[in-house]
Amino acid sequence: MTFALPDLNPVLPEIFVLGMTCAILLIDALFKDRDLTYPLTLFTLVFAAAITVFTSVPQVQFTFGGQFVDDAMADVLKLMGYFATLAVVVYSRPYLVERGLYKVEFFALALFALLGMMVMISANHFLTLYIGLELLSLSLYALVALQRDSAQATEAAMKYFVLGALASGFLLYGMSLLYGITGTLELSVMAQLLQAGGQDQMVLAFGLVFLVAGLGFKLGVAPFHMWVPDIYQGAPSAVTLFIGSAPKLAAFAFTMRLLVDGLHPAVEYWQGMLAVMAVLSLAIGNLAAIMQTNIKRMLAYSTISHMGFLLLGIMSGTFAGYTAGMFYVIAYVLMSLGSFGLVVYLSRNGLEAENIDDFRGLNSRNPWLAALMAILMFSMAGLPPFVGFYAKLAILQSLVGAGFVWLAVVAVMFSLIGAFYYLRVVKVLYFDAPKPDAPVYPAIPDVQALLSINGLAVLMLGIMPQPLITLCTYAMQMTLQ
Repeated sequence: MTFALPDLNPVLPEIFVLGMTCAILLIDALFKDRDLTYPLTLFTLVFAAAITVFTSVPQVQFTFGGQFVDDAMADVLKLMGYFATLAVVVYSRPYLVERGLYKVEFFALALFALLGMMVMISANHFLTLYIGLELLSLSLYALVALQRDSAQATEAAMKYFVLGALASGFLLYGMSLLYGITGTLELSVMAQLLQAGGQDQMVLAFGLVFLVAGLGFKLGVAPFHMWVPDIYQGAPSAVTLFIGSAPKLAAFAFTMRLLVDGLHPAVEYWQGMLAVMAVLSLAIGNLAAIMQTNIKRMLAYSTISHMGFLLLGIMSGTFAGYTAGMFYVIAYVLMSLGSFGLVVYLSRNGLEAENIDDFRGLNSRNPWLAALMAILMFSMAGLPPFVGFYAKLAILQSLVGAGFVWLAVVAVMFSLIGAFYYLRVVKVLYFDAPKPDAPVYPAIPDVQALLSINGLAVLMLGIMPQPLITLCTYAMQMTLQ
């Protein structure tokens, strides 16, 4: 027997992140009195981004027997994942220090979660997809329960774990059914076999039902959304910041790998399921968000509606829809990072800025922070000239181009409803009087600088969206060629 060493060039970023995470844990154990974890985590993210750029090639590369793929879509999403994780680490540091959560566990779990996302983004095999998903999920369960003396956080972690296990069961059962009728777990080979035909269509339909249900849980879309508001509210705000941003990139890649790379010949089966979940998500997300007074729950329901918009792009089944979906998820992650980042930044002196009422009169206390929050809320509402407007416009254009005019009309109607609760936050920022005991927010230079870059990126990518659109188009062309 001979064993050929696989090509390690496509997996160098993953190897580096894994090695550095283990090294950070060892260094913290050896040098407990020195604050080395934070700078080493930032170094890991920056250097991993450099490796990803320098190992990037236009061609699609497969390794580990076809189980791992490196393509342009994977490279762009990984780079965005590094930035999102770096922003989470920077935004969270003051919050963690003040609450006694500034421990190596937070940084190590965040890096392990990032590693799971990277594996999901580059998976070309059911087993690789599942390994990446579980690495991400287990890390997130532990992060939610990081605040061990909080009954609310513990309850949220248990709920997340139980429902996550249920979703994993759905996914595994769907995968086993598809393996039974195709005889392969490799996504590209499965697509070829399904294209050739000859499979039992009833088993194929049942397998897709379980797969799409599992995807619905992981994406947090209706009717599988019940965990999202409770986990967002119950987790520490720094953890909510992470859950609400970076994993959405992996969820998009997970959906693309499964449904587009592996199951595109069965598009007539999963297209209708995605359409139903998208409409329900838009309806439930936007209508339920109107009634919320807790901003983390409001943003959780907002996430459900945004994931509904994302599904609309994918369900169109066209190149334009996939490109619009990629543009949308990147824009959403930027908006989510800024919104939750401001919630974390304003949670000072043991107080959690969780209620919309806590933002009353922020403009009179800190005009710049109020302006950033307003930019982010306008963008999430889909108002021009912010990036959220062009993200929604791209999805709507792809729907109309694919002949789903009625879905585009429904999406516009629910976007108008959703604008209400975003504009309510802006009204509270500028037109309500601040509380008598409202805290003053001294500047934290690095956090405030990155928040400013984040907010201005949302504005500038709205004024000049073409570079990001071109990048997404190129990535999809290279990936789906």
